[in-house]
Amino acid sequence: MNSLTREASEKGKIAVELTPEEALALTGVTFNGNPEVKAEARRKIRKAFEKTFDFQYQDRLD
Repeated sequence: MNSLTREASEKGKIAVELTPEEALALTGVTFNGNPEVKAEARRKIRKAFEKTFDFQYQDRLD
């Protein structure tokens, strides 16, 4: 997988806005009443990465 960075990522930083619960869930705190908290935080981070980097996948056999 090769990645080409956009101009916004030249500083090597990605900004993601998380709720306090989402931030805690990423540190390992579990929310038994709402297990989707951690999943939503991960989705936000993944989406921010996709906006910042252009991923190019090569179809090849290893």
